[in-house]
Amino acid sequence: MWKFTFYVCNFAFGFFVLWDKPWLWDIDHCYVGYPHHGVSTDVWWYYMISSAFYWSLTISQFWDVRRKDFWQMFIHHIATILLLSFSWVCNLHRIGTLVLLLHDCADIFVEAVKAAKYANYQKLCDTLFLGLIVAWIATRIGIYPFYIIWSTSIRAPMLLPMFAAYYIFNTLLCLLLALHVVWTWLILHIAYNTLKAGQMEGDIRSSSSEGSDSPHTPNNAHNHKNK
Repeated sequence: MWKFTFYVCNFAFGFFVLWDKPWLWDIDHCYVGYPHHGVSTDVWWYYMISSAFYWSLTISQFWDVRRKDFWQMFIHHIATILLLSFSWVCNLHRIGTLVLLLHDCADIFVEAVKAAKYANYQKLCDTLFLGLIVAWIATRIGIYPFYIIWSTSIRAPMLLPMFAAYYIFNTLLCLLLALHVVWTWLILHIAYNTLKAGQMEGDIRSSSSEGSDSPHTPNNAHNHKNK
């Protein structure tokens, strides 16, 4: 619920910050006039709050419940922090804000589904899970590669001279896409099992590793034992 609350607030704040920014509506403005892009106060706060949050996730992950995708999540957090740092240092914060906004959208549903599942609100969980599938595929598999990465890989070289740090930045964006593909497969696998069972079972991201404490409900623990 804490992460759900953060993602809702951060997505709303990000949308408010970017609403009057030209690059939200025309991504070419991320490159036009580069590197002479000033940083407004609201964009500064958006970046700092998001950076602090991902740092906190990276550190707290080591004493949180250990999941099977621990290292995927660790790589994701490190890649995100590196992206934020690289984009900030290289004054590529405009494209960075679009990546942040896009990711927060689907993460709202991820945390909402998990909270509903752990609270044993099964009907709400199933409804939110459907919303997650739509939001995740639309943003992480649709808009992200075919709009964001297409822009950084195809449009950017047309509008500004390339430099070494930019290739590192784009490689990290592609690394995130690879993680998105892995998690999309996991989500679709859960969706398939949900259709077979009639309700969503287990953690939306992954089940806990053996031997770790799990926030699953007693019924879920019983189901896992039977399996």
